[in-house]
Amino acid sequence: MKKRILVCSLAFIATVFTINAQSSFGIKGGLSYNSNGELKEYFNNIETVIDNKGKGKSGYNLGFYGKLDLGPIYLRPELVYTKTTSEYELNSGATEDYKISKLDMPVLVGFKLIGPLNVFAGPAFQYYLDNDLHGLNFKDIENEFSVGLNIGASIELGRIGLDVRYERGLSENEANFVNDNIVDTSYRLDSRPEQIIFSLSYRLSNSNKH
Repeated sequence: MKKRILVCSLAFIATVFTINAQSSFGIKGGLSYNSNGELKEYFNNIETVIDNKGKGKSGYNLGFYGKLDLGPIYLRPELVYTKTTSEYELNSGATEDYKISKLDMPVLVGFKLIGPLNVFAGPAFQYYLDNDLHGLNFKDIENEFSVGLNIGASIELGRIGLDVRYERGLSENEANFVNDNIVDTSYRLDSRPEQIIFSLSYRLSNSNKH
């Protein structure tokens, strides 16, 4: 299934580039500051909110992008591997890291403002590869697929691009964990990400403008 998702994503981006000559593509990577939603503990099915948001930590992303120029507007699909980490304090007093690995596929619509400055927004389709709350055993996640929103601004200086964006998960999606050391104790964690992402990109091809 995971290989099928990757192949379909690559095929989609390749198709976008071939239908119009005014296109380009490149690679990108960056750092993020991220957090997730609240963590809840259940003991004998009685809910206790442990920490509303947890503590955000840094993460990273690597991938590639395409860009389809349509005058002052452009379409920019991306395929990105993302790793995020958040920190939570359990009722036991232990502090554990919640780590997520996922494939992100933002489909951004951008508008060229003045000179190299652009603004953009669009949905981000997300496929969860791995969930890990250290110290607890992962049980399942409500949805492997989810949808988020990206909004931000970028500057293009020749082949180099710099952008900053805000990402917010929109689909409700809980990850479930169990504690084998404490009987009848389980945890539910809102896995929706909230990130500020800083990225650097490099254009590998020239945009064939007429």
